[in-house]
Amino acid sequence: MATNIKNSTSRGKSKRQRRQKIIVYIMIIAMVLSSITAGLAYFINF
Repeated sequence: MATNIKNSTSRGKSKRQRRQKIIVYIMIIAMVLSSITAGLAYFINF
């Protein structure tokens, strides 16, 4: 019984960690895309 409870809690943590990793990756991708578009806009205006 105790091992089942530990496994279920570890699974919940892993799901939370996966969500946090996905959010971090999305934020990094958004920052890179925004910097690329800002650079393109600068060169177009230049």
